[in-house]
Amino acid sequence: MDLIKVVDQAFANEKVASYPQFKAGDTITVTYRIKEGDKDRLQKFRGVVIQISGSTPYTRTFTIRKISGGIGVERIFPFQSPFIDSIEINKIGKVRRARIFYLRNLQGKKARIKEAKRGTIKEEE
Repeated sequence: MDLIKVVDQAFANEKVASYPQFKAGDTITVTYRIKEGDKDRLQKFRGVVIQISGSTPYTRTFTIRKISGGIGVERIFPFQSPFIDSIEINKIGKVRRARIFYLRNLQGKKARIKEAKRGTIKEEE
């Protein structure tokens, strides 16, 4: 048997993390567990998803970019990280590309992404 198949079968039994569906251009908040010494704390990282890469569930990562103190900060999170506590979608962005690296060169109002219009459901009276 091929070693790659053996490894895939071993990892197939593990729980695959289920997060809400998001794509490039969406603004999300990732609650990340940080260990400092013998203490654990939760830290929230809110920013725009600039790319999602990887083909298998165990190699998939997503990159989030935010502006902190006028400086751009990017962080790469693996989908299968045990340190991710939760992912919350704040805004759904309207972009044409899957990798929006052009945001790195933009500042201020030019770096804003249009929000996609969601269909609203009216309640019948």
